[in-house]
Amino acid sequence: MLYRNLGRTGLKVSAIGLGTWVTFGGQIGDDVAGQIAEIAYENGVNVFDTAEVYAGGRAEIVLGNILRKKQWRRSSYVVMTKVYWGGRAPSEIGLSRKHIIEGVHGSLQRLQLEYVDVVFANQADPDADMEEIVRGFTQVINSGKALYWGTSRWSPSQIMEAYAVARQYNLIPPTVEQSEYNFFRREKVETDLVDVCGKTKCGIMTWSPLAGGMISGKYSDGIPVDSRADLKGFSWLKDKITSVQGRKQQARLMEVQIISDRLGCTLSQLAIAWCLRYSSNSSVLVGASTVEQIYENLKSINYLPSITKELSDEIDTVLQNAP
Repeated sequence: MLYRNLGRTGLKVSAIGLGTWVTFGGQIGDDVAGQIAEIAYENGVNVFDTAEVYAGGRAEIVLGNILRKKQWRRSSYVVMTKVYWGGRAPSEIGLSRKHIIEGVHGSLQRLQLEYVDVVFANQADPDADMEEIVRGFTQVINSGKALYWGTSRWSPSQIMEAYAVARQYNLIPPTVEQSEYNFFRREKVETDLVDVCGKTKCGIMTWSPLAGGMISGKYSDGIPVDSRADLKGFSWLKDKITSVQGRKQQARLMEVQIISDRLGCTLSQLAIAWCLRYSSNSSVLVGASTVEQIYENLKSINYLPSITKELSDEIDTVLQNAP
């Protein structure tokens, strides 16, 4: 496993992290989730990412039970969670100081932990003043319930505003931004965030390297039964894949598949290694619904040296979407 600093902090995180969205507490059973987490940990993964909203809190419960059962040293792994959608009541949604504090408290109860390593604001809150948000996360850290805080799906201007507020009031700024990044979602990470991170101490962590499975190659001939696009609540993904744009993307992926075949890896492995080619990308979060899938994803790290500038240019020529 390759390890990188989380932004400009001294914390070393695995270049591949395990995400729990969709899978833990939802798509897969608890036993399979435990096997996947164990395989990831034994192969060097030290990042486990979840959120209060995943499976209505069930993902945190499943992950917490796994960590309690395995009894790995707490200092040997990094747990990340996110707050924003905590419940149905108006006061249980958003980034008010009340929900930041209570959301983290609820996550810790479900995770059975005394603290999380990183807590993220799961999206920006237009109804909350930035000073309140930064003060809320600063309070969480000062109380020992989290070590760092970060942003997820924030715009560059919002990240800059958070840094300005932290500097003005001597508060703690965000450490890292979590953004979607893959063959078809590139511009924010490759242009906007690289610029922001150059001006601040904010790092980058990315998720959905396979675009919800779109880049796995399994949708080239339609929607397989029991795939993510076939799940209840994921009709949006099915519509995206079967749209005109989606069909064009699948056609281009067939050309990228030729490149992965030449390298001797799968399309998924090439896609994950491609996301890691930026050293400023601290960690790529991957999901897995089977033991075979987590093994396949973890082997992506072996193909990172193959992602040369020449190969990246070749992929850009096929995708035709470089920023």
